[in-house]
Amino acid sequence: MDRNKQIIRVSIYGIIVNIVLVGFKSFIGLLANSIAIILDAINNLSDALSSIITIIGTKLSLKMPNKKHPFGYGRVEYFSSIIIAILVFIAGLTSLRESILKIIKPEIANYSILSLIVIAVAVLVKFFFGRYVKMEGEKLRSNSLIASGMDAISDSILSFSTLIAAIVSFIWKVSLEGYLGAIISIIILKSAFEILKETIDEMIGSRSDIELTKNIKKTICNSKEILGVYDLTLHSYGPNKILGTAHIEIQDSLTARNIHRLTRRVEMEVYEKYGIILTLGIYATNEVGEFKEIKSYLKKIIKQYKSIIQMHGFYVDEELKIISFDLIFDFEEKNVSKIVQDIKDTLKDKYSEYNYSVIIDADIND
Repeated sequence: MDRNKQIIRVSIYGIIVNIVLVGFKSFIGLLANSIAIILDAINNLSDALSSIITIIGTKLSLKMPNKKHPFGYGRVEYFSSIIIAILVFIAGLTSLRESILKIIKPEIANYSILSLIVIAVAVLVKFFFGRYVKMEGEKLRSNSLIASGMDAISDSILSFSTLIAAIVSFIWKVSLEGYLGAIISIIILKSAFEILKETIDEMIGSRSDIELTKNIKKTICNSKEILGVYDLTLHSYGPNKILGTAHIEIQDSLTARNIHRLTRRVEMEVYEKYGIILTLGIYATNEVGEFKEIKSYLKKIIKQYKSIIQMHGFYVDEELKIISFDLIFDFEEKNVSKIVQDIKDTLKDKYSEYNYSVIIDADIND
């Protein structure tokens, strides 16, 4: 079964489980005159709605690329996660409001042994189902399912607090619903904020997983012709579609035919291992004789600047009399242009016959 079908299947399970819980909790809540259980039932109804939103988002993400959206619709899933996070946030605010009212005007609910058993069963069902949904979401790399799973686990904790309050009310005739509800409401609000933050980070573009980028670089460098790999950039167009670019360093003596064979082989290997469509650019190198000496001198200059993380792509074009290289600066450095000009001037003082071309790269991965 493919990824999208699995997401839809898990979401349908979520709708069924939550609708059943809504029925049971509503019945018990009305019977016991418990606002906490009725609110819990409404919360389950919002969870069922979350699952419907996940299905709609997944279905939309399956739309084929077209002229207007050539990268497809995979990022629609991120919007699903945002909607779910907002629903969780609203549920948290509603619970907090009702809990505060219960603190101000406490009421003793009329629980029975049967109602306590039903609530306990609902707690267990919700908790284990939430864990299942979250694990499936992590396995399928679905932010929507992870958000739904976290929400379900939070709900089970809320339901557990309701159960504790119900037991206390049943035995000692003391109402704790308001206080416990307020604490759990804050936990739900925190959960909603974390889901929202993680999804927005994905949409804005966060740093790629370090282990993934290191493994990709290791795979690329398996070919003996490749002397180094730099500027690896990964772009996500949905959880299941990643495009990437990177530069590989090779000897400038390689022919176009050799380079073609090399890049095609590496790109296919990366795709087969990681499912990433990778495009490779070339850094040629000719570090011999005087050129090697120039590079060594450049490295000594760079050591004076702690904000320079890396230098790569060094090449001496003897015919055009141009020396080119790339520099990666720490994001905290504010005087990048001045430092680059100082480095150029220092090089020019010693190797005046050359002009210098410097590209500033960002520190985007490991």
